[in-house]
Amino acid sequence: MKKAVVEKRSKARHAGRTGRPPRERSGEVDARILDAARRVFLKRGLAGASMDEIASLAGAGKPTIYARFAGKKALFAAVVSCNVDASVARLDDHTPVGANSEDRLVSLATRRLHWALEGETVDLMRLGIAEARRFPELASNVKQMARQRGEETVARLLCEAIQFEGAARLPAFTPERLPTTTRFFIDLAFLPLMMRALFGEKRELLRAQIGAHVVCSVAFFLAACRDDSVD
Repeated sequence: MKKAVVEKRSKARHAGRTGRPPRERSGEVDARILDAARRVFLKRGLAGASMDEIASLAGAGKPTIYARFAGKKALFAAVVSCNVDASVARLDDHTPVGANSEDRLVSLATRRLHWALEGETVDLMRLGIAEARRFPELASNVKQMARQRGEETVARLLCEAIQFEGAARLPAFTPERLPTTTRFFIDLAFLPLMMRALFGEKRELLRAQIGAHVVCSVAFFLAACRDDSVD
């Protein structure tokens, strides 16, 4: 009788243990943790977020989270990285369309701005800025990561978009100048509306201005690229 009771308790203890998930489920656990962390961070900020709440929302124990992420800062960086990866993947799948270089660049910038202003990118950027004083290294690393990955993708799409009217032969698009040209394109076409969104302007109003803003920005950008006096 005593042996049966011991065996029953032992089975109950083992049934309650989760242990390390199988390798095929590891990605699913990571996704749940990152989704829960994103929701909690956006709701409470980095300082107000607790690992207990994230664990509860993710349906994972804190030891499981800490086995993957050193702490809240590392978890927030992973959330931002996940957002950047998703944005880059969407942009990678986009093929600029149009009859000429200008139309294709307008297509590229328009699509990118609509995605950025419709999702949670702006909210995550605000959160990173808000925590910059407390965690300057984190804010700097997040900014550098987002900018670098975005520039690499935009540079490739930029080269695809300008394969018209001899634009690809312009000095601005040579391999040694392409990184700088890409940054100028991003600063002209993307940043003005993104900065206004960061400062709290209503996104539906900003989305309505995307078309006119992009057309003017692309025209100015190409004029500068074609001006031999601009170095």
